Amino acid sequence: MAARLVDGRALAKRHGAALRARVAALPRPPGLAVVRVGDDPASAVYVARKEQRAERLGFHRRNFALPAATAEAELLALVDELNADPAVDGVLVQLPLPPHIDATRVLDRIHPDRDVDGFHPRNLGLLAQGRPRFVPCTPRGVMHLLAEEGVALEGRRAVVIGRSNIVGRPLAMLLEQAHATVTLCHSRTRDLGAVVAEAEVVVAAVGRPGTVRADWIRPGAAVVDVGVNRLPDGRLVGDVEPAAVERAGLLTPVPGGVGPLTISMLMDNTVRAAEAATGLRPW
Repeated sequence: MAARLVDGRALAKRHGAALRARVAALPRPPGLAVVRVGDDPASAVYVARKEQRAERLGFHRRNFALPAATAEAELLALVDELNADPAVDGVLVQLPLPPHIDATRVLDRIHPDRDVDGFHPRNLGLLAQGRPRFVPCTPRGVMHLLAEEGVALEGRRAVVIGRSNIVGRPLAMLLEQAHATVTLCHSRTRDLGAVVAEAEVVVAAVGRPGTVRADWIRPGAAVVDVGVNRLPDGRLVGDVEPAAVERAGLLTPVPGGVGPLTISMLMDNTVRAAEAATGLRPW
């Protein structure tokens, strides 16, 4: 029996409807500032989608498209300005940045209370302690998706492939806090196929097409494909072989799976920041 394909767009639409009620309860619109440096085509697409969603939700928006030659000091000064702007609740600097800019230094400069991407070490530290404030958007979107689809996690064996600070590591913490038994795999994991074959929940987040072979998947497993890879012919594909649909119980498509929920969680984090800033939510 073929896997149930998750409609991430429908889940995001439903989440957005609930978010609108929270936006309406605020004394002012939530404020989101998005900064992009350079001309990376994928970044331009991602930023446009975020801006469109924020506009539909009625956010106050500040958008900056800076040239690739922007000096690091200039970008840091802009982050400082946005940190001090009372109309801005969330500050997002789109990655990747040009090679002459230290991305870690820039992300660390965003105030933790406005770090709606959830990348600041203070927010990642709170997540590690099990008392999260802002959770990175893709891992939070994966957890929302699993909950909405009724995937039980307690006591289940989960495998996360990829150990980035943006997806893999925070997601492994979230799954562990949901009482799954978690294995975090990476490029040096031995016999990856055997590890995946034991998993009842598989999350692939490495950014390489076909990394997870279909015959590795345990029949009936929930498979979440976070990878987004553009092939030479222009098609977008994930990290999991398409034939996995014949073995998995649940599978997220690429595109249209996790991506829409990543943006939804960014909007949710921004509303959370606005609720805290206006006294509607305690930190």
